[in-house]
Amino acid sequence: MLGIIAKQLKSHPALIPLFIFIGGGAAMSITYLSRLALRNPDVSWDRKNNPEPWNNMKPDQQYKLFAVNMDYSKLKKEGPDF
Repeated sequence: MLGIIAKQLKSHPALIPLFIFIGGGAAMSITYLSRLALRNPDVSWDRKNNPEPWNNMKPDQQYKLFAVNMDYSKLKKEGPDF
């Protein structure tokens, strides 16, 4: 299969940027989905030892990828301890 793709790229060099951008987009989407699956506090992979990981979040801990005009170090805890 890779031989067919290489043959097509040699005969049609205009396809090279298309393969680069499609491959880069696929790589970025896989990276983002992996980050969501591993770093998001709403996802619980180990239900036996940590059934509610969102209760272990500190109020000054940033878990979002990008926060606009938000300083997490100045937040105070508003809810009760469980």
